Amino acid sequence: MTRPGWRPGSEPAPQAVSPGVRVVLDVRPLQDPERAPLTATYLDALLAALDADPQPGESFFFLMAVDREDPTQRWTNLDVAGRRFLPPTRALRAGALTVDPLLLRSAVAGAGWRAERGGAAGSVYHATAGALPIASGIPIVAALLDLAPWTLPDDYQRGPAARFGQRLRARILRDAVAVIVPGRDAGAEARRVLRVKQARLRVIPLAPRPAFRPEAAAASEPERDRLGLGGRYAVYAGRHDARQDLPTLLAALAKLAAEPTPRGVAAADWPPRICLVGASPDDRAAVSREASKAGVADAIVYAPALPEDRLAALVAGARILVHPVRSEATGLAALEALAAGVPVVASNVGALREIVGSAGILVEPGDATRLAVALRAAWGDDLYPKLFAAAAERAGEHRTWADVARETRAVWAAAAGRGPFV
Repeated sequence: MTRPGWRPGSEPAPQAVSPGVRVVLDVRPLQDPERAPLTATYLDALLAALDADPQPGESFFFLMAVDREDPTQRWTNLDVAGRRFLPPTRALRAGALTVDPLLLRSAVAGAGWRAERGGAAGSVYHATAGALPIASGIPIVAALLDLAPWTLPDDYQRGPAARFGQRLRARILRDAVAVIVPGRDAGAEARRVLRVKQARLRVIPLAPRPAFRPEAAAASEPERDRLGLGGRYAVYAGRHDARQDLPTLLAALAKLAAEPTPRGVAAADWPPRICLVGASPDDRAAVSREASKAGVADAIVYAPALPEDRLAALVAGARILVHPVRSEATGLAALEALAAGVPVVASNVGALREIVGSAGILVEPGDATRLAVALRAAWGDDLYPKLFAAAAERAGEHRTWADVARETRAVWAAAAGRGPFV
């Protein structure tokens, strides 16, 4: 549900933008996708869409870690003006939030040099990861994909370094020429917790990746067999971090394990089995410990990291996507499940309010009893046909990453036209 008082911060993006701009982009998340999987997915899909439709005058200047492989070589149509290699800062943990803005400021110097001679309209820094350059002298366009560091401060700002680093990030975000948010709810949250001015907000919804479509279910059987899943299972795109409402999910599964099998469900398919996808080995170990404590270890199946087509097949073959979270700015997992025709049972937070609609069931985070009721309803055959029909209708929607790329280019062009931001 849209928050009262919301007014879009921009006019609709034009259909074509020319000339292009010089875009400075930190691609370190692509070098270490396990550390920031959502950002890595966003960058990979956006750059692939840009590469599929190169624009006159558009060029890119990539920043990347010196100790990792260059992930940008596969996009052969992009005009790469330069690459700059950064020293690793991962070991600094929360301290990297303070070091990276200064490091990036130095790395950005000269990145936009002579961009106009190549036909560009100017230069911008497109920020997607946690770090943004401070006082860089180049207009910053920030894609805000995660609000948890500010909506859940007790979890993400525990120590002095983390508090200072997140406050510094918030200050740089407020000074950005434009802040891209994936939905109206995320825009309202950015105004509330970050005090970003409404005039600087630009709403650009994300899109499912191309592999996520109903036809992918035809290839799900080999994935189910490899993982030992039956014909009725749920997928859970979660990690063991504070954004996820894992304790509530495990408590709900424990309640369901004590209940009789719903009508129309085979005994072998009860209680529900949840396939955890997209988690790192450390995440899997932590989830396994929590599931064992809750007495539902047998209800969780762990999928290894999968290529996009195999992951899409696993999702498309699922009964539902279960997505219990405490903070959610993009709703990308729900978007991709719905694109594959799979209903969603999720928390009533953030972008999920806008995305799920009648194609799923939303419950308040922390309410294990209601989550158990929702899972039981979706697992049985009484309500499910309505949910499935609504999800199948949503699968016919056709927003793509080409749309995301076109609208992002419009924001870049507008930001570059303002000249250096100080």
